[in-house]
Amino acid sequence: MDFDTLIKARYSVRKYADTPIEPEKLQAVLEAGMLAPTGVNAQPQRVYVLSSNEAIEKIRSLTKMAFNAPAVLMITLCKDEQWVNPLEEGYAAGVQDVSIVATHMMLKAAEIGLGTCWVNYFAPTQVKEAFQLPDNEDVVLLMPIGYPADTSRPSAKHFASKALDDIVHYL
Repeated sequence: MDFDTLIKARYSVRKYADTPIEPEKLQAVLEAGMLAPTGVNAQPQRVYVLSSNEAIEKIRSLTKMAFNAPAVLMITLCKDEQWVNPLEEGYAAGVQDVSIVATHMMLKAAEIGLGTCWVNYFAPTQVKEAFQLPDNEDVVLLMPIGYPADTSRPSAKHFASKALDDIVHYL
């Protein structure tokens, strides 16, 4: 599948089949994230694969947006490892880096027949505490992953887009 076809076919999956994810497919998704570019190649991301019954039950108790996926990737930022812009205080690349990593994983998943959904509808502090993450890590996003159910379809919003002229400006 070429890239244009892939990005047009991918959508946020909110209904998953009960089919387990093959370990080699999950590994391919994780490796795609590892290959993502990060500021000065600091790789400040941490990816937690929530797949045990205990972990899945816990995340489902913290957000309704796990969508009954067989696994959820919890992607965090190790704040001590992010590149910090020396030219202006308060600017760092960590959340951007984690977002690039997540995008690589999301697209790889779509390429190999898995569905994902980028989720920010959860309380990061509660999730961090529930999974006893280190103080220097922040949860950036959750990504349910698995095979889309036969009845899974893109939401109506998936097909809506602003005009290119509304979002691109040439200076």
